[in-house]
Amino acid sequence: METKSFFDQVYEVVARIPCGKLVSYGQIARMLGRPRAARQVGYAMRCCPEKLPWQRVVRSDGSIAGGGYMQLRRAMLEKEGIPFLADGRADIAACCWDGGCRAEARCSAAGEPGAEGEPPERQG
Repeated sequence: METKSFFDQVYEVVARIPCGKLVSYGQIARMLGRPRAARQVGYAMRCCPEKLPWQRVVRSDGSIAGGGYMQLRRAMLEKEGIPFLADGRADIAACCWDGGCRAEARCSAAGEPGAEGEPPERQG
């Protein structure tokens, strides 16, 4: 039996995120049973296959990572109907996806400052 890599496990979760929903790097880590692996999720997202809805993964406070892709991601999310707050962050509390996982992996409306590492910038 072949074990899936952590990156492949991340991509399986990302593939399931429905249109109009968001999930944070830390949520994905918790869904995978690795609550302190938000930064590693960020590394995986840097190499995320284009066919996956990578734009739906944001920081826990709704801010968008992505360097040169920030405007593209925002436009993609707006097209999906994701609301944004006055300060430019996506309203993660309004459209958070819990993945159908156990309670500890679910969304936190306020997010937890410092709970997630800053994900690396997406490579183009």
